[in-house]
Amino acid sequence: MTAKSSRNNMGSSEFVAFVGAVMAVNALGIDIILPALGMIGRDLSINAANDQQWIVTVYMIGFAIGQLLYGPLADRFGRKPILVGTLAGYVIASILAGSSTTFDALLKARLLQGLMSASTRVLAMAIIRDVASGWRMARTMSLAQMVFFLVPVLAPTLGQALLTFGSWRFVLQALGVFVALVLIWALMRLPETLSIACRIPISPATLRQNYRAVLTNRRSVGYALASSLTFGGIVGYVSAAQQIFVAGFGAGDAFSLLFAICGGAMGIASFANSRLVKRFGARLISQWAIVALISLSIVHMVLISTGAITLVSYVILQSLSMACIGLCGANFASIAMEPLGHIAGTASSLQGFITTIGAVLVGSIIGHSYAGTTLPVAIGYLCIGILVLAVIYYAEEGQLFRTTRLIITPPAGKS
Repeated sequence: MTAKSSRNNMGSSEFVAFVGAVMAVNALGIDIILPALGMIGRDLSINAANDQQWIVTVYMIGFAIGQLLYGPLADRFGRKPILVGTLAGYVIASILAGSSTTFDALLKARLLQGLMSASTRVLAMAIIRDVASGWRMARTMSLAQMVFFLVPVLAPTLGQALLTFGSWRFVLQALGVFVALVLIWALMRLPETLSIACRIPISPATLRQNYRAVLTNRRSVGYALASSLTFGGIVGYVSAAQQIFVAGFGAGDAFSLLFAICGGAMGIASFANSRLVKRFGARLISQWAIVALISLSIVHMVLISTGAITLVSYVILQSLSMACIGLCGANFASIAMEPLGHIAGTASSLQGFITTIGAVLVGSIIGHSYAGTTLPVAIGYLCIGILVLAVIYYAEEGQLFRTTRLIITPPAGKS
């Protein structure tokens, strides 16, 4: 079964665009609301500015927990029905969020949004792994993530534009409309990528066996932890971005543009990775990207300590740091999934849970440490870089900066 036949009536370009749109549901759910956090704080009487970050954090908690559910379900019932059901649930959660009258009600609706959006990460990974492996999976992931990374570029600007037509409630309702469109796309065009012969019954014994396979594989666990650390850097930055740009640097209305510049660097890096990964390999590219992240963090800390940090220099450093993280995302995910194609749904589920829980913890520490300067971001990224190298050293059994590429093994169901 070839990748082309498994995509059925979807061509390569549409397949990448669809997976990117599915992945974008989660990113859009986080980023589109950022320009409205101040307005939400005033309307719902949120006294402490840092408490507004819970609107992002609780979404991420739901996203983490939900991922444990959808992998085994997708391995048992197939990818499409689980994706369709959770996208429909996301639309309902968006309606509830947009009609919330208290902060508590909003947080509950955001938690539900996160729970529903968890399927997008799990199923995007599983669907790609169903039809590709090795550097081909890394390339497909990079192209899909390029679409995904356009969301941080466009979402705050879109959110700001929507605020000219209505309140923050209108923004959340518009989010529900976007997810509804992705739902229709899935219903009309997405074929089932997991054959009936490859489906795995759900039982305690099977789950234990599959979870053990995921958790005892050094590369699976190691690169999932590495992903959690780098993703945590993004979460920490996104959580505090409005405060950094608006309160810290006084950027005001330029927030959306500056946020877009930093996010756009990730999209550019992801596109570059799709072109470079076959030649240099996922490991070498991502490991050197981490070295660059550490170097940028040190420069950032020096500028802060000397009082030389400015809005321009921060945007440059943050953009380059985001580019480094962009060079890691698809590569780390592909390496982690590579040995587990036969249980792609469960592997993506458990790895996603590890990644997201770790990211929420790391991101919360960075975001809630904000106190008027970008020092927590600089220190956080430095620590992330060092820890990632240590985790990769474990995963690769002491071998770093090798030029070896991903081993190409058949995806699930391929003969």
